[in-house]
Amino acid sequence: MRIAAAPRLSLAVLALAVALLARPALGDELAEANKLLRAGQAEQALQRVNKLLETKPGDPKARFLKGLIYAEQGHAAAAVQVFKKLTEDYPELPEPYNNLAVVYASQGQYDKARTALEQSIRTHPSYATAYENLGDVYARLASEAYDKALKLDSSNSGAQNKLALVRELVGAPREAPAAVAVVASAPAPKPEPKPEPKPEPEAAAQPAAPEPAQEPRDVLAVVTAWAEAWSRRDVDAYLAAYAKDFRTPKGEPRSAWEKSRRERLTAPKSIAVDIDVKRVVDKGDGTVSVTFRQDYRSDLFSGSTRKTLLMGKSADGHWRILQERVPD
Repeated sequence: MRIAAAPRLSLAVLALAVALLARPALGDELAEANKLLRAGQAEQALQRVNKLLETKPGDPKARFLKGLIYAEQGHAAAAVQVFKKLTEDYPELPEPYNNLAVVYASQGQYDKARTALEQSIRTHPSYATAYENLGDVYARLASEAYDKALKLDSSNSGAQNKLALVRELVGAPREAPAAVAVVASAPAPKPEPKPEPKPEPEAAAQPAAPEPAQEPRDVLAVVTAWAEAWSRRDVDAYLAAYAKDFRTPKGEPRSAWEKSRRERLTAPKSIAVDIDVKRVVDKGDGTVSVTFRQDYRSDLFSGSTRKTLLMGKSADGHWRILQERVPD
């Protein structure tokens, strides 16, 4: 489950540990409530969960789902109360601590979020979601610290460069925390595969279509080369990966954006950029989106973020970056 916040953190779905504690008789009712939540009917889902809790007030799975519903509705205080009580009743479970941290972060309470995530990791040292969220919270705290340093000394070039790098990784801080907005709760069931239509006899005589996987492979090669150029601090090769009609992140002129990128690439003494591609989607309009985890390291700053590049072919037939998206 994803939550739109500053920074964007990952809400945990109830794992096996809680499922073992839940009473089997509630399974169908909880499934229906979860289905309503995923369909955007949060109020109806809440009514269903409240009805369950009237008969089984201590059921952890129903209480956990109630916390998710409150988060979806933007009722942060109520969500905090639910998840905090779950951490008291089931201190061995990492998920309630994680989700408590997500709600705290949505309110801008990053110190509380950090504490909750550290507790989540103590209960489950291999809980990857909590580690990722903790990294995002540390980055946000670093951003606030660098910002304060610049207010005290606006000529501090080191703080300026570090703040710029942090904002690039986690998104510029907002004046007020964004409202909690749950995007999805659990993977949707996979549709039944449709039988492939048998080709008409005439189709056999037609020229074979190009292999559809070829272009995504070409796109990935360009993205890899872009990351390598960034790591080498090869500014010209890095900028060449962007299309002439590239949509700059803040709508600034291309010349101003290029100047800023040159400064970002040349300021550190060393840079290493590693990418872990998570998804490649052919948009069907001549563009392809590539979503990946980006790990950035330099002598000035280190951090990770999720990023999506929208790729398209230029007039010369080469794939280039049309748009670069980083979660808020």
